[in-house]
Amino acid sequence: MFDSSNFLKSVTERPGVYRMFNVDDEVIYVGKARNLKARLSSYFRGRQSLKTEALVRQIDRIETTATPSESEALLLESNLIKSHRPRYNILLRDDKSFPWIYVSTADAYPRLAYHRGARKRPGRYFGPYTAPSAVRETLILLEKVFKVRQCEDSVYRNRSRPCLQYQIGRCKAPCVGYVTPEEYRQDVDDTMAFLSGRSQTLVASLVQRMEQAAGALDFEQAAQWRDQIGQLRAVSQQQTMTGVSGDVDVIVLECISNLTVVAVSTIRDGRHLGTRSFFPSIPVDSESAEILAGFMSQYYTERVPPERIQLNLLPQESEFLAEILTESAGHRVELMVPQRGKARDWLAQTAENARLAANERLASRIGLDTRFAALKQWTGLTKIERIECFDISHTQGELTVASCVVFGTEGAQKDQYRRYSIEGITPGDDYAAMAQALTRRFGRAQREGGILPDMLLIDGGHGQVAQAQAVLTEHGVTGVYILGVAKGVERRAGEERLIRPRTESGEAGSEVRLDPHDPALHLIQQVRDEAHRFAITGHRARRQKARTQSDLEKIPGVGAKRRQVLLKHFGGIRGLRQASVAELSTVPGISTGLAEDIHAWLHEGAPESGG
Repeated sequence: MFDSSNFLKSVTERPGVYRMFNVDDEVIYVGKARNLKARLSSYFRGRQSLKTEALVRQIDRIETTATPSESEALLLESNLIKSHRPRYNILLRDDKSFPWIYVSTADAYPRLAYHRGARKRPGRYFGPYTAPSAVRETLILLEKVFKVRQCEDSVYRNRSRPCLQYQIGRCKAPCVGYVTPEEYRQDVDDTMAFLSGRSQTLVASLVQRMEQAAGALDFEQAAQWRDQIGQLRAVSQQQTMTGVSGDVDVIVLECISNLTVVAVSTIRDGRHLGTRSFFPSIPVDSESAEILAGFMSQYYTERVPPERIQLNLLPQESEFLAEILTESAGHRVELMVPQRGKARDWLAQTAENARLAANERLASRIGLDTRFAALKQWTGLTKIERIECFDISHTQGELTVASCVVFGTEGAQKDQYRRYSIEGITPGDDYAAMAQALTRRFGRAQREGGILPDMLLIDGGHGQVAQAQAVLTEHGVTGVYILGVAKGVERRAGEERLIRPRTESGEAGSEVRLDPHDPALHLIQQVRDEAHRFAITGHRARRQKARTQSDLEKIPGVGAKRRQVLLKHFGGIRGLRQASVAELSTVPGISTGLAEDIHAWLHEGAPESGG
């Protein structure tokens, strides 16, 4: 039994994070505290909730980590929760897909772009936005107003004349030097000012510039400032329709039929950017204020909180949480429960969205439960809690990609999806591709003690199923039910052939067709279709990357400047391909040896449709 009295004698009173372990050395809870000694002492005195009593009974040891500040404790707590996923913590899921607007400020002529995923590239990131449509609408607006380029770098570096965006007045063609660096930098600064929520200050600055240009009799420039001012004021008028000024997050927690949903409406500079609903994984007997505190601690770890956060109830230790958010944001953050006016209306609207999302999830869950029950009955398995499905995608054998999607009893587990770029096989050999993907998946699982599925679906026929059976046997994987899903003769839904692997006696696996209305078949189709979608999108992204990368970028010794000179000299990649070694060597900076290398690469080492 854990000796709390001796342990507490040595605990510091500084802010920090604590981890609770059970007898199996498993992290069962991670928490933060302003005062570690006071917070940990509270677990072992007085009457506790049922959940806390259950947690305390399982504690075998506790580790603490002191931090310099409360905001650093918040960050560390979030990282540890994501790493260990303790059973008694509120687990925020599905937050990796938020879109951002990216500005490549390190470039001489920065680019605006839609961005998802890790924010590792140098530059500024604005967001996150709750809906992709809000990002695209904003990018279209910025393109019209400030004319900052949004083209891919590979396209930008290899232009020899302006593109269509310049012709229709949505870009100033920095690729061919039609705009000075100073003017372009001003456009980029104005863009970032707008994205930072300073649209009114920006309008005032533009008015001043317009008046100065008019005073200097530069009426053409003054007219451009005037048009920008008009467009920005029109946007401001649309934004004020929300009835809420400034930057605000509206957060509502609802519990419906044992399902907890947290909805977040994002308002930036008075403009509603959308509402998103989350379904956190929570321990039993958790109180609403505790759930909300756990959600907000993780939600704002990777986001700058606004000055106001409006909620339908205050989270646990709300003053402490507000202080932490204030410190991490660099400005005062206020948590409030509005009682009247437009703010109360926004709370009601967000709550309605939360209820709608919960009802949709409940309806989907009922249907999914029915499908899982039918699949268990058909297969005879007592437990199916994790299904993995593999699919292969390529174009005539090139750039092969394998996908692995994961479904659980709550639906798609997108944070566990994986793609595998297949290399070193004969082009078009789907069997080898499937074997390589499965070997990488299950070989690693056996080495590292990873999670294994209850059922493995293979999109394919007897050959692919045989590959799966061979790989699992080779790696000593047992207890996984293998099932192939082969399309019907005319590839119509409902005519799929379900293929079992060979028996231990060596007999060919049996084929079964289920009734088109069977819920078990519907679940198999749902998982298979998702694997197919995920494989195709991965292959297309890989193919697009290969196509958009200029052949010249692959040639050793040909950097950005030489590429630009070559393309301008020959009028593009087609003219460059037609040039002889002698013609290439006449270009400034291209020696005879380099000309020979370029010519050989373009005619021997490059694909027919490049650049």
